[in-house]
Amino acid sequence: MFQKLKKRWGIESNFQLAIIFIVFAITGSMSVKLGQPLLEFLDVSTERFGSFLYYLLRILLIFPLYQVLLVFFGTLFFQFKFFWEFEKKMLRKMRLYPKEKDSKSK
Repeated sequence: MFQKLKKRWGIESNFQLAIIFIVFAITGSMSVKLGQPLLEFLDVSTERFGSFLYYLLRILLIFPLYQVLLVFFGTLFFQFKFFWEFEKKMLRKMRLYPKEKDSKSK
């Protein structure tokens, strides 16, 4: 399983794979942890918006925070290139980032 990930992500070592997993774990935890004060600052609560809208707003606010933190922590762990390419690929799939220009079509 890990060999498939290493090949798919273009990773050479198990150490780099472990660092990438650590960055994903820290980023996920930190985005949820930092998201709560951000929601409180913006006065977003279930009492004010109801449960459904609250959780929708929470997801919409935490998503960009997660993206920024992923690149930030990736940089701190010397994996900027991997996480920057990962971000661009994910944003392209959601059509939020322009497609790569094909170098053969020039």
